Amino acid sequence: MTSTANYAINGRPIGPDHSPYIIAELSGNHNGDLNRALALVDAAADSGADAVKLQTYTADTITIDVDRPEFRINGGTWDGRHLHELYQEASTPWDWHEALFKRAEERGLHCFSSPFDPTAVDFLETLHAPAYKIASFELVDTPLIRRVAALNKPMIMSTGIANLAEIEDACAAARGTAAGFALLHCISAYPAKPEDMRLGTIQMLAQTFGVPIGLSDHTLGSAVAVASIARGACIIEKHITLARADGGPDAGFSLEPDEFKQLVEDCRMAHAALGPAQTNREGVGGSNAQFRRSLYVVADVKAGEILTEEKVRSIRPGNGLAPKHLDDILGKPAARDLERGEPFDWGMITQ
Repeated sequence: MTSTANYAINGRPIGPDHSPYIIAELSGNHNGDLNRALALVDAAADSGADAVKLQTYTADTITIDVDRPEFRINGGTWDGRHLHELYQEASTPWDWHEALFKRAEERGLHCFSSPFDPTAVDFLETLHAPAYKIASFELVDTPLIRRVAALNKPMIMSTGIANLAEIEDACAAARGTAAGFALLHCISAYPAKPEDMRLGTIQMLAQTFGVPIGLSDHTLGSAVAVASIARGACIIEKHITLARADGGPDAGFSLEPDEFKQLVEDCRMAHAALGPAQTNREGVGGSNAQFRRSLYVVADVKAGEILTEEKVRSIRPGNGLAPKHLDDILGKPAARDLERGEPFDWGMITQ
C-alpha cells in the first residue's frame, strides 16, 4: 500500500481531504494552431483549473505508417481513420511545448504531459515537467512507467481498459517513484456513456491500491465528474475546447470554457458539501426555532380548567414543549391562569 497523505504536485496537496485537483486536457483540440493552444491554456486558467495537460508524441513515436487493417479504426468517433494519420493530426508539436509551459506558468497553472515513449520523457525533462501522466492505453507499458518513476516525480495513471492484474503490474512499476502516484478511473470510450461509468470503481480502487483516486472523464457534460466527487474522486481530468463547433479529434466530448468553469465550481462545491457525518446533531436553534412546531396555549385558560385540544395545540414557532408531549398534557388541569399565545411548559399543569 502507498499512503495518500503526502501526495502533491508542485506543493499542492491532493487527496480525499483536499479540494479536487482539476486538470484541463488539451489533447488535439488546438487544431494545429499554436495560438489556439495558448488560448486553451488561458481558458483553463480562467476556469479555475489547477493544471493543463498535454500529450507528447509524434505519429512516428506512437505508431508506424503501415497500410494494414489493424492500423485502421473500426467504429466510434474516429471510425475509418488510419492510426498514423489520426495521430499526425492530433499531436501537439514538440516545438510548441516550451511556449505552452511558459504560458501555463504565467497563468498560475501546473503544466505537464503524457509521454508515449522514452524520447518524450527525455524531452519533457528539459522543460522541468512537475509531474507525469501515463495514458490509459500505455498502462501496460511497464518499461515506460519504470522510466518515468525513476525521475521521482508525482505520477498519475489512467486505468482505462486495464484489468486488475494489469493495474497491479502498473502500480508495481510506479512504486519506484518517491513522490507517489495516483490512479484515474477511466472508461476508454469517446464519448463514454454515463451508464457505463460505474463510479463505484473509484472506491474499489482506493481500497485495493491505497493511493489517491480520480476520474478521467469522457462523458458528455459534467454531471458524471461532479457525481464522482461523492464517490471519493480527488482528481478530475476533462478535455477542454474553445468551441465544439470548431471540430477536432476530441472536440465532440470536450467542454467549452464556460462549461469547464462550471465543472470546476461544481466539483469544488460537491467536495465542500461532503464533510464528515453529523453524528452529534444539536437540533434546531436560533432563528430557525420560529419555523418549528411546538405546544402553545391557543385560548385563555383559567387555573384548574381541564386542558383540551381547543386550548393547547401544536403550532409554530418552536419555543414550547415538543408536540410529542400533547397526550401527556390533555385532560390535565391548568396550574395557573394561562394566556393565549404562551409557549407551553411543564409548570402549566398540575401533576
